[in-house]
Amino acid sequence: MTTPTTTPPRTAIVTGAARGIGASIARRLAADGHAVAVLDLDHGSCTEVVSQIEADGGRAISVAADVSDEAAVRQAVDRTVAELGTPTILINNAGIIRDNLLFKMAADEWDAVMNVHLRGAFLMTRAVQSYMIQTRWGRIVNLSSTSALGNRGQVNYSAAKAGVQGFTKTLALELGKFGVTANAVAPGFIETEMTAATAERLGMTFEDFKAAVAKDVPVGRIGSPADIARAVAFFVDEDAGFVSGQVLYVAGGPAS
Repeated sequence: MTTPTTTPPRTAIVTGAARGIGASIARRLAADGHAVAVLDLDHGSCTEVVSQIEADGGRAISVAADVSDEAAVRQAVDRTVAELGTPTILINNAGIIRDNLLFKMAADEWDAVMNVHLRGAFLMTRAVQSYMIQTRWGRIVNLSSTSALGNRGQVNYSAAKAGVQGFTKTLALELGKFGVTANAVAPGFIETEMTAATAERLGMTFEDFKAAVAKDVPVGRIGSPADIARAVAFFVDEDAGFVSGQVLYVAGGPAS
C-alpha cells in the first residue's frame, strides 16, 4: 500500500508507459489518485496497464503517439485534455537503445535515439507547458540515466541522457516562476526489457548479467521499476514544490 500523496488529484501524462519503468510510474501515479494518460507507440501495448489501473479503481486512457512526431504529440495532448482534463504532470520516460561502439554506429542509430529521448521530451514538454502555466502549477519529471556519465557502447544513449539533464535544468529556470518544477531521475541498473537487450548485445544471459551487475551495487541488488516510480512520486508531490532543477540518481549507491 502506498503512502497517500498530499497532492490533489491531477491529470498526468506518462510517455513510454506500456511496460517497464513507464508502466510502474503510471500505476504509481494512478494509485496516488491522479488520472493517467498511458502513452506509447500503439494503443494495444497500453491496454494491460490501463486495465490494471482501472481494476484498482483509477482513471486512465491509452494514448498512441510517436513522441518524436510533432503532430502526433499535439493530438495526444488534445485527447488527454478532452478525456481526462488539464495535464499538469508530465513524465518524459519514452526511450530506446541502439547500442554500438562509436566506429560501428550508423547515423540512423544516433538519430533514432536522439529523436525519441531529446526531441520527444522537447515536443511533449512544449505541448503541455501552456496548461501548467495557465494553472500555475506543474510537475515535469524527465528520465535520465547513470549512462549520462558515460558508458561504453552507448555513445548515443549517453549523450541523450546527459542532454536530458541540461534540458531539465533549463526548464526549471524558465518555468519556476509559474509554479512549475522540473526534475530528472537517473536510474542505475533496472530490470527491464531494455536492460535485457543490453545483456543480449553483450552475449550474456540476462540472469548472469544481473548477477554480475549486482556485485558492484553497494546495496547488493539491482533496481526495479518500482524503485524509480517512488522517486518520481516524490518529485510530483505537492510538498516537493521547492525542489527543482535536480537530478536524482537512483542507483543503489553513489553514481560515478
